[in-house]
Order: sequence, then C-alpha cells, then structure tokens
Amino acid sequence: MENIKSSQMSAVSGQVRLSIDIRSFKYPDGTHALSDMNMEIKKGEFVGLLGSNGSGKTTLLKIMDGLLKNFDGQVFLDGCDIAKLSPKDIYKKVGLVFQNPDDQLFAPTVFEDVAFGPLNMGFSEKEAAARVAIALKDVDMDGYAEKSIHNLSFGQKKRVCIAGLLAMGHEILLLDEPTAGLDPMGEYKMMNLLTKLNKDNGVTIVMATHSVDLVPLFLDRLYILSKGRIIRGGVPEEVFTVPEDMANVKLRLPQIAELIYRLKHEDNLSFEKIPLTIGEARREIVKFAGERR
Repeated sequence: MENIKSSQMSAVSGQVRLSIDIRSFKYPDGTHALSDMNMEIKKGEFVGLLGSNGSGKTTLLKIMDGLLKNFDGQVFLDGCDIAKLSPKDIYKKVGLVFQNPDDQLFAPTVFEDVAFGPLNMGFSEKEAAARVAIALKDVDMDGYAEKSIHNLSFGQKKRVCIAGLLAMGHEILLLDEPTAGLDPMGEYKMMNLLTKLNKDNGVTIVMATHSVDLVPLFLDRLYILSKGRIIRGGVPEEVFTVPEDMANVKLRLPQIAELIYRLKHEDNLSFEKIPLTIGEARREIVKFAGERR
C-alpha cells in the first residue's frame, strides 16, 4: 500500500486544475453551508475531503462541479472562472459521482447508460461505443455492457457511474462517499480502482469521505472540514494529530494511530512517531522491541 501511495505522490505535477476561494455560501432556506473555503487541486492529485455528516463536503463538490452557483467567491477551472463557463465546458473536464448510484443511473443496460454522455456530446455511435468499451475496461467492468442495471451490485453500479464520466473524457472526478454502502472488501476494491485511475490514467480525484482508516493508505492530500470550514489541510501525517483534536470535529484518528498514541501517552512506550498505516506501525514496534532487548 505504501508503495502505491509513494508512486502517486511522484506523479503529481504543479499544474492547478481547480482553485477554490469561497467566502460564503448559503442555501435558499438561509442555512449557512460554507465559509472561508480556500484550496487548490493540482493535476494528478488524489485529494480527500474528510468530515462528519453536515460538514459541507457534498456542498463543496457540487460547487466544484458547477451545480451550485450562488456563492460569494470564485472557483477557477484551469484558470477560467467556472461561473462564466457553460455546463458543456465544465462537463468536458469535470464529473461528479453521487453517493447513491441509483440517483445517477437511469438507462436499462450498462452500455446505454455509459454511452448516453458521449452521444449527447456529439460523438458518433461508433466513437461512443469505443469510448464505452475503454471506460468499462478501466473500471474492471468489461463484459458487463449488456447487463441490466437492476441486476448489478451496489459496488458495480458505482463503477458504472465512474465509467459514464470516463467515457465523456472527464479528467477530474469528484466522488461523494464512493465507499459508502460497500462491505470491507468492496471498499478495498473501490479504493484500488480509484488509485489505478489516478496513477495509471492520470485522473485527478477529489473524494469526500468520513472513512478515516482509508485516508492514509491512498490519499496525497487531505482537508478536514467541520461546520463548513476547513479546519486543517496537508498530507495525512500533518493533518492527523491527537485524538482530542479529531474528536472536536466529530472524527477519530485511524485505528492504528489511535492504538500507538494510547501506548505512547498512557502506557509510556517510547515511540518516536505516531504511524498511520500497519506498515509504519510494524516498523515502529519492531524498532521499539529491538531497543528494549
């Protein structure tokens, strides 16, 4: 896993794809959803938005995708003000995958659903079919083109949603809780799929999640959101600190970090750092055991 992450980091370039400066956003009912939101998403990054329910993650994704416009501030896509771009200009590059795939899928078969976007963008049936084939292969769903949407598993439906965006040529994927509703193996497969798209295909990914245990394994950079504000941002090692700080925003440390933190501060074991992954924890424990001999 750590090798996967390091290779991702090396692939990240300096080009800024999305630049967000949102001073304030309110819903029509007066609910204040976002405040003082500043971040940059660079080409090739795998970025996480971590927060509890109601923290503003989904709202922020919808603004990045151009679905919500009445905000105080500016969002730039490749240097262009997103408020001045047409929906077609945005959707050529950016696509949002909703938390529930049933809110996004509508066609009877996998092929028809994935082909809908390319056909509506003006591609010929031959080109659309070629794009569908490539996209389904990219999400490990080749061979499913003629399958009924209703006969797919929840995880397979999520993959078809991603394929639909890839078939349109989207270079930036925005994903709202992509592992929600999946069992542990399904979570692992989904994150490996996203890592492959990010690392091998160069797709820039912004993922909203509340699953803290997935973050250290896969993400380049992380923002913690609480009550519509960014509380912290940086690489996971910088962002995760002590359990009390995480509890203040209704989150926790990754389980392995929580364990080592308790061993260090409550049982007085002299670990030099708080690891975030099993591999890091193993090295710290082996090192500690060696020093005790």
